[in-house]
Amino acid sequence: MDGGTSFFGDLLGSIAERGRSLLDLGRERRPAGAVRAAGVAELCERLLTGQGEASGVALAREILIAYRGLKTGERIAFFETLMLTFGPDAARLDKAVAAHLAAPGGRSVAELHAASEPRRQQLIRRLNLAPGATAQLVAMRADLLESLPRRPDLAEVDRDFTHLFASWFNRGFLVLRRIDWSTPANVLEKIIRYEAVHEIRDWNDLRARVDSPDRRCYAFFHPALVDEPLIFVEVALTREAPDAIAPILDARRTPLDPQAARTAVFYSISNCQRGLGGVTFGNFLIKQVVEEISREFPALRHFVTLSPVPGFRGWLDAEIAGETSLVVTAEDRAALAPLAAGVPDEAARAAARPVVEALAAHYFLVARTAKGKPIDPVARFHLGNGARLERINAFGDLSPRGMSQAYGLMVNYRYVLEDIEKNHEAFFDRGAIVASPQVKKLLRADSQQTLPALREGAG
Repeated sequence: MDGGTSFFGDLLGSIAERGRSLLDLGRERRPAGAVRAAGVAELCERLLTGQGEASGVALAREILIAYRGLKTGERIAFFETLMLTFGPDAARLDKAVAAHLAAPGGRSVAELHAASEPRRQQLIRRLNLAPGATAQLVAMRADLLESLPRRPDLAEVDRDFTHLFASWFNRGFLVLRRIDWSTPANVLEKIIRYEAVHEIRDWNDLRARVDSPDRRCYAFFHPALVDEPLIFVEVALTREAPDAIAPILDARRTPLDPQAARTAVFYSISNCQRGLGGVTFGNFLIKQVVEEISREFPALRHFVTLSPVPGFRGWLDAEIAGETSLVVTAEDRAALAPLAAGVPDEAARAAARPVVEALAAHYFLVARTAKGKPIDPVARFHLGNGARLERINAFGDLSPRGMSQAYGLMVNYRYVLEDIEKNHEAFFDRGAIVASPQVKKLLRADSQQTLPALREGAG
């Protein structure tokens, strides 16, 4: 695969060089930083209206080089130009609408569809002709995502990137590779850098995670992004579902004979490419890893996660601060007070545990965003993939990160293969949160009373 990628990259590079001579870009080339947003937009217009293949490849490369030279404000101006100038062709769209109204049919519908497509989608496709363009376009979208909080009007440009990336990075193009100690060092370095859940301290820590007999790591790759993992998952083979992360990460632990394992634990899932945020392939990763690891270890019976709860502390702190909170009582506040000061001692944890568990059950099963979704992003991911909320683990992660995100809370989601599709449909069709009886029992009586109304209103 790498050899083929290199060959086509070299071929495109040579085409671009020939195209540059045709366009005379070689002589006129200025430092990348000197070509500002308006100039880049002008090149984009030339790329869209030009017909020559060689000149198109050269222009695409020139545009991407020029874009990299823009400063932050100039990049936002470039995105603004994409929004305002590279939308649908208004004249063509008006003509297509009139033709369809006059004589509706398959041909008029096809033309209506083509005319309504923003010109920037075709621009992004043509930019992707340049050597190494896919990675650069992913980086470009990362810049766009960073600007969206300040410029939400640019979301329509982002929708075009997302639409195209969903096709370019669909499951059929992704390659699952196991990461182990024989994996090239440049890829292993990226695993260390991209790990987003439990920091990898050093090379010894990495080796313990990818080379121990009871550990596995798998990543998705795309042919256009050579040696760039898109997403990876770390797996621990255990006898039972764990309720804390420290024993899994303990460098002094005695590895388990993997043939004695009955449970595969997905304890870290990290997205590597910021520019591919919102492009869903994590669900494919989990399902394929389950298939892969089941073939290697057919005695495995249970597939669970040990997941962080990154939204819990923010939600709970807001409830604690709210004098009119209907969730947190005065007794709860007293029990939770030691948690704010750092890692509580064993006695404080024992007093706070039932409070944390009850409030966590409310957080998952009752609390919702303004759009009616679960508050926690990790919960939305796993529940949307068809998992079941299996167990709540108070103080499962006493690390500084675990305490700052969730007061130490972790949870297990369980993937039962025959129930995945049913749970997935229930979540998206009715907003139902599939949870074990053990989790439901943690709900207080007043919280349980809200569940029937919530189910009736979900849709």
